[in-house]
Amino acid sequence: MRLTKFTDLALRAVMRLAVCDQDGSVTTREVAEDMGVPTTHMAKAVSRLQHLGVLEARRGRGGGLGLTRLGRQASVGWLVRELEGESEVVDCEGDSPCPLRGACRLRRALRDAQEAFYATLDPLTVADLVTSPTGPVLVGLVGRRPE
Repeated sequence: MRLTKFTDLALRAVMRLAVCDQDGSVTTREVAEDMGVPTTHMAKAVSRLQHLGVLEARRGRGGGLGLTRLGRQASVGWLVRELEGESEVVDCEGDSPCPLRGACRLRRALRDAQEAFYATLDPLTVADLVTSPTGPVLVGLVGRRPE
C-alpha cells in the first residue's frame, strides 16, 4: 500500500500543528515552509483537513491554524481512510477492465491487505505520532527555513 503525496502532506501538516502552542498563530505558509513544500499544496491539504474537522483556521490579524480536539485525538487509520478515499489498491474496473475481475482472488486478497494496513493505524492517534523522537524533531523545524 502506498499513500498519495496529498495524504503524506496532510499527515505531516497535522503532526507539525500537533507540536505547536495552542494559540493558533501558525499560518499555512509557515507550515509549508517548515515542511519544505509549496504553499499551494499545503493550502489544499489544510482545506481538506479543515473540512474533516481536524483543524480550524482563523483569518486576519492574529489568525492561523490550530488542531481541534478531534484533530488531536483522531485515529490515524480514520484520517488516512478519509484522505485516501474509497479507492482500491488495483483498478479492476477502469478504462480497460480486467477480464479476471469476476473471478479474481487477487482483488479480494489486496482488499484484505489494505484493510489490515488501515487496522494497524487505527490504534494510533495524532498525539501518538508526535511523541519522542518525532516531536522534538518537529519542534526543531519550527521557524527553520531551507537553505
